[in-house]
Amino acid sequence: MSTEVKLRELICVLAKSMFDRGLTGGSTGNISARTADGGLLVSPTGTSFGRLDPARLSRFDAQGVLIEGDPPTKEMPLHSAFYETRSTAGAVVHLHACHSVALSMMPDADEDNFLPPLTPYAIMKLGRVKLLPFFLPGDPAMGDAVRGLAGKRAAVMLANHGPVVAGKDIEAACNAIEELEDTARLAMMTRGLSPRALSARQVQDLVTKFDVEWDA
Repeated sequence: MSTEVKLRELICVLAKSMFDRGLTGGSTGNISARTADGGLLVSPTGTSFGRLDPARLSRFDAQGVLIEGDPPTKEMPLHSAFYETRSTAGAVVHLHACHSVALSMMPDADEDNFLPPLTPYAIMKLGRVKLLPFFLPGDPAMGDAVRGLAGKRAAVMLANHGPVVAGKDIEAACNAIEELEDTARLAMMTRGLSPRALSARQVQDLVTKFDVEWDA
């Protein structure tokens, strides 16, 4: 089995896993990954994470030309922006995940550091998450907003919409976005209860020990 065939199947397996656990529903969300030749495999427009077909994924060559498969997601500007600004990006995932969307609607949401420091894992996997304003779905301005971060963030939260995460490979990106949603869920569960978050010192210790992109 070729490397690309394995990657196609892995994209679909991971997407279905997230769909089956309610992390994105209906035909929402999109996912992409770098191929060995520098191209991209991308989930097609209007498809469900629960029913992606490995053979019908949108296939781009290294010059960004669609060469095979169905038309890609309308959120391609988001994916392209991460690949263009983060040399380490091997995959990008975007979900419509309920708890992170709910947290983005809160009036006190921190634009520069969206997730409260409740556990070590979101800090380790995501660094600081940037909260971006609301954009119409498919608006190229979303990609412009990500480019404006100059590659300094691995994850952004689109207000009233959903999280987007870039990772070194497809598994890392999926693991990280699940950690984002889990942390948002904890934040909403404990909202108004004055939970004991990690201290600034504990956060800094994590950043130092695990070489986290944090001060950007």
